[in-house]
Amino acid sequence: MTSSAAKTAPRRPTVAVLGTGIMGSGMARSLLRAGLDVRVWNRTQAKAAPLAADGATVAQTAEEAVRGADVILTMVNDGPAVAAALAAAGPGLNAGQILLQSSTVGPDATTDLARRAADAGLIYLDAPVSGTKQPAEQGALTVFVSGPSAVRPSVDPVLDAIGQRTAWVGEEPGAASRLKLVVNTWVINLVGSIAECLNLAEGLSIDPQSFLDVMKGGPLDSPYLQGKSAAVISGDLTPSFTLSTALKDTRLILEAAERSGATLDLVAASAARFERAEAAGHGGEDMIATYYAGRPAQKAGD
Repeated sequence: MTSSAAKTAPRRPTVAVLGTGIMGSGMARSLLRAGLDVRVWNRTQAKAAPLAADGATVAQTAEEAVRGADVILTMVNDGPAVAAALAAAGPGLNAGQILLQSSTVGPDATTDLARRAADAGLIYLDAPVSGTKQPAEQGALTVFVSGPSAVRPSVDPVLDAIGQRTAWVGEEPGAASRLKLVVNTWVINLVGSIAECLNLAEGLSIDPQSFLDVMKGGPLDSPYLQGKSAAVISGDLTPSFTLSTALKDTRLILEAAERSGATLDLVAASAARFERAEAAGHGGEDMIATYYAGRPAQKAGD
């Protein structure tokens, strides 16, 4: 006999993940571990194919991925890429589907994407995430959400699978994206500070490990400081968040700051460093590769 609890248990949503790069693939695996039905699509098919081994249905087209899905999760590089993915998915979209837009696109693109979603009859949730590769793979992201809270029961299984914490910050799209830019300002300034400390240590012929040792366990220490510094010292810059993506986010922050009247000197300096490092060929490496933008001149070619 079926219990009343089983009869009233909400149906677990089917999720279409559009974009399976570093973040999207980790989020898809977290959804699969939670027992959700997951379809995945990526513009470059080879990036989506490995997820079949984890139980995902790999769609040949975005249209195929979204057809009949309850929730559509977008995790691509920027606003134009989200718009392109939605256009590709267009024939498979149905009114009432929830669009969980988790790419960092900034306030202006959020407004445009919300309009596109409304035109397609979709329920738009502005839902950028805080975290990098490892938290995405562990289902330990922080998710900021703004949009109609009435759909929360339908989307909670997805949010619970990808994040350790969800912050609902408003009923209208945009509030979550603005909060994400503030959070990213902290991260970008922090990674720049770490890089500059390592640059100065090198310039003064100080073993960088000595700096880390004296910081360790003190009030100014952090796992981020130790982890990013270790990546530079070891030379393993496998990206958890690429430098080029950090540069894109930095530009979004500066655009938003200019419109708001805020002056962000540190972020502007970080943008210049990211640009130099990207020009030197470090764009696909972890964002701590900003270190290479500040090495002492006599050692930069070592």
